[in-house]
Amino acid sequence: MRLGRLLLASACALAPAAANAAITFVNKFEIAGGATDLSALGNAFASNRLSIGSDLYYDRGTNTFYGITDRGPGGGVIDFTPRVHSFKLDISLSTGAVNGFNLQSTTLFRDTDGMALTGLNPLLAGGSVSNLGRSFDSEGFVKLPNGNFLVSDEYGPAVYEFAPNGTKLRAFTTPDNLIPKQSNGTVNYVDGRPTITKGRQDNRGFEGLTVSRDGTKAYAILQDPLVNEGTDNGAIDGRRSRNLRIVEFDIATGQSIKQYIYQLESRSDINDRIPGTNDDFNSSSQGRNIGVSSITPLEDGSFVVIERDNRGLGVDPASSLPIGSKRVYRIRLEGATDVSNVDLTNTNTLPNGVKPVQKSLYLDIQAALKQAGFDAVEKLEGLSFGPVLSDGSLGLYIVSDNDFSVTQDAGNVQFDVCVGAGGRITVPLGSGCPDVGGQPTSLLPTVVYAFRVSGADAVGVVPEPASWAMMIAGFGLAGASMRRRKVAFA
Repeated sequence: MRLGRLLLASACALAPAAANAAITFVNKFEIAGGATDLSALGNAFASNRLSIGSDLYYDRGTNTFYGITDRGPGGGVIDFTPRVHSFKLDISLSTGAVNGFNLQSTTLFRDTDGMALTGLNPLLAGGSVSNLGRSFDSEGFVKLPNGNFLVSDEYGPAVYEFAPNGTKLRAFTTPDNLIPKQSNGTVNYVDGRPTITKGRQDNRGFEGLTVSRDGTKAYAILQDPLVNEGTDNGAIDGRRSRNLRIVEFDIATGQSIKQYIYQLESRSDINDRIPGTNDDFNSSSQGRNIGVSSITPLEDGSFVVIERDNRGLGVDPASSLPIGSKRVYRIRLEGATDVSNVDLTNTNTLPNGVKPVQKSLYLDIQAALKQAGFDAVEKLEGLSFGPVLSDGSLGLYIVSDNDFSVTQDAGNVQFDVCVGAGGRITVPLGSGCPDVGGQPTSLLPTVVYAFRVSGADAVGVVPEPASWAMMIAGFGLAGASMRRRKVAFA
């Protein structure tokens, strides 16, 4: 099986991103849907189907990327073991283009006793909505200086530390205001509104995770506002709010230190980019269909964050709707208010004196891709800076979560999603993708978008000039090694 497909449009080579002339789009690379990972678990319910895009992390010392799955196919009703994959990308050091993919390892996440964790929701996995048990919906990933992994979970929300072999070592302490609860105070990790009236929205937990450059603090970011921190004409409704939370943890103790407010872009501004009004996002989409996917640190203490809507090619029919937002923002925590003890229940606005994180546009992904003749896929969930390129610029890579190319109906029956020029169809799981209208279809690929960062935008992420020569030489040897060792999936 081919490792992937390199896609180039005649206008796309180094096409400038509309938001920032110092960040240029290089190419689009596809990892075929339906490829298998290295878990050797068999293919029941796509249990060994490769998916790497829930987050992306680059280990500069070994020139290795890491990508993780989420809870797996089935939306929490299939017993899938979440996992992390390590892989090499064949990257051109002259342009930053991705030309190949080489899977190195697959590591299953396991509980402290060595038993496999599961993507099943807590009710199905353990018989209780109030106990997380072995349920795990991995979303954010980072490697610690000691070699261990930190992984964020949407079910909790939670943050866990794992050994390199995938065994859970400990859990950080989640702030109480983030834990989903019913009106009587009962913890409920399974249901959504209106059953839960406080804490994170269902399926909107810690979507992104990173670590400070000194390795002492972790930052977990919710995908959307808390279920109670928003209002609809006097009724609590977090879907109407722009204000989601970033939690700062002390890694040594696992305790939360501070919380900050990150404000999503106003849906009215997003709607202004959508032609006409028929396809506009409504008021309940503000803090539900628009959200954050990842957070990545820069050397100067700032961060870049993917913010996106739920549109574009994916497993859901929303792929046919016009895209309003696929963007990367640069944020700074300096000067932002610690809101650990600030309750935003039943309000869409911030109290006087409460300052959100500073935020500025870093990259308009959709604008850059559109100029190159592409549309962004739906779930852009991982972002990482890669190797230093030969001219001193930096590779920037954004990866999609293809959801295993699986969707389900109201009865939780699973289907494969097949896409192609002839359209989008669903077929029985594992039955193969047919031709539609005389055109072939295939399972949804994982997509890697490559960009090159240069000039002022690379300041703070590129090593000091004195160290460039050594790093470039090292990566040149690594790139040559990758080209010699390229292998196909079995």
